[in-house]
Amino acid sequence: MRKVMKRVGALMASVVIALSSSIVAAAEEGYTYNYDYWGDVQYGPDAYAVSGVYTSVELGLDKKLTLAESLYVHENMLYICDTGNNRIIEMERTEHDKFEVKRYIESFKGNEEVNTLSGPTDISISEDGHMFICDKGNERVIKLDMDLNFVTKFTKPDDPTFDQSLSFQPHRLITDKAGRVYCIATNVNKGLIKFEPDGEFSGFIGATPVSYSVVDYLKKKFATAAQRAKMEAFVPTEYSNLYVDDSGFIYTTAFNIAAEDIRTGKINPVRRLNLLGNDILIRNGENRIIGDLYFDKGGGFDGPSRFTDITTFDNDVYTCVDKTRGRLFTYNDQGRLLWAFGGGGGNAEGYFKLPVSVEHMGYDLIVLDQQDASITVFTPTEFGAMVFAAMDQFTAGEYEKSAESWQKVIDINGNYDLAYIGIGRTLLRQEKYKEALEYFELKYDRSNYSRAFKEYRQEWIEDNIVLIIVVVLLVLCVPLAIGRIKKIKWQIDTADIFRV
Repeated sequence: MRKVMKRVGALMASVVIALSSSIVAAAEEGYTYNYDYWGDVQYGPDAYAVSGVYTSVELGLDKKLTLAESLYVHENMLYICDTGNNRIIEMERTEHDKFEVKRYIESFKGNEEVNTLSGPTDISISEDGHMFICDKGNERVIKLDMDLNFVTKFTKPDDPTFDQSLSFQPHRLITDKAGRVYCIATNVNKGLIKFEPDGEFSGFIGATPVSYSVVDYLKKKFATAAQRAKMEAFVPTEYSNLYVDDSGFIYTTAFNIAAEDIRTGKINPVRRLNLLGNDILIRNGENRIIGDLYFDKGGGFDGPSRFTDITTFDNDVYTCVDKTRGRLFTYNDQGRLLWAFGGGGGNAEGYFKLPVSVEHMGYDLIVLDQQDASITVFTPTEFGAMVFAAMDQFTAGEYEKSAESWQKVIDINGNYDLAYIGIGRTLLRQEKYKEALEYFELKYDRSNYSRAFKEYRQEWIEDNIVLIIVVVLLVLCVPLAIGRIKKIKWQIDTADIFRV
């Protein structure tokens, strides 16, 4: 039924194009929005507000950020990879919500032949206090202690699985709790490059699925060698960024995905990888995790959302930054969109020219705008803070408080679907199945409705087992009794006849 309703009007292609274009244009007029069950844009109160936009001057830097590539947060420290200036800037966020430069990391101590950085693109700090830097220009990942003493380096893998004709240009990296390094390198599409703590290459994990059509496959199957050489190869899509959560799972984003592959769902732009490289991201939402659902031309932009970075909160809520339209998309642990906000253009607070990286401190978001050479700090509004509170209370088992917080969210925005679903989930955990059914039915949450109905059915059966047994016995015994009575009556009647 839902599919039928969603495709009403699809018989006329021109109407569909006009409709999707109008939705895109409408999205350009608002700031914070979501999609309802039917995939329509629903505007709502802002979940985040800009608390500060910091240029090189406001940050107190000795020179302007140049082609800055990424951000990294470690406790209350912010690291900016000032790639064009061959350095990493270490800054401390003070109590007064300001950033203070602590040091410029341009070189390190040790016996390396080259002990200066060249175009650093990313940084990560392990739990044991070691600093890992993508020293892209020098084709290496270097491991330092916090005093910038050289420990070891990771260079091009001397392994047949790594194409030796390629240069090793590490672009993004993360470290897990065991000290392993996972790296994205330019022009390497076999997945994440994995290094052991001692620097030994241990293979690739998590390559994206290869996308091709049956027609393309058949063409390549029966083509000559010369023709195949001219055809596009069937290869996995390169990752654009990665982030490791508190549980050790790796979130990745893929950037250069064909619009058709996004439309058809052949390739997912966001994945969550376990240690085996399998995608275990939960996708229980009605809409796919692709950013904007409609991406025809509109507002001066064209094409699908292109995620350049991702960051994950402690509660498994994650935010992706979209390079195409300069927006931030936040999803919960079930894959449902909490909100989307931002925009391209960069002429006002909260809008960007070229966002390339996103990080978080607590629930605050920090976005790096490469073209504007600035960072923007967002803090949750009352609405956003209440949504986070409701989710955190639910995770902590405080279901009554969670329901109260969700009700406050509804008081602020009565069209916020996730609040109704949130109340339904708290009622489900409180074993109030019948009440939960009403909330899930209201917002067409089929998966949770099925769970609640199953539990409600079981509860009803347990409460009415005596009545059920009586009814079953009556259904089975009454016809038998009636049949027996009829048989006895017939025997009596026939006996009287024979006696006469």
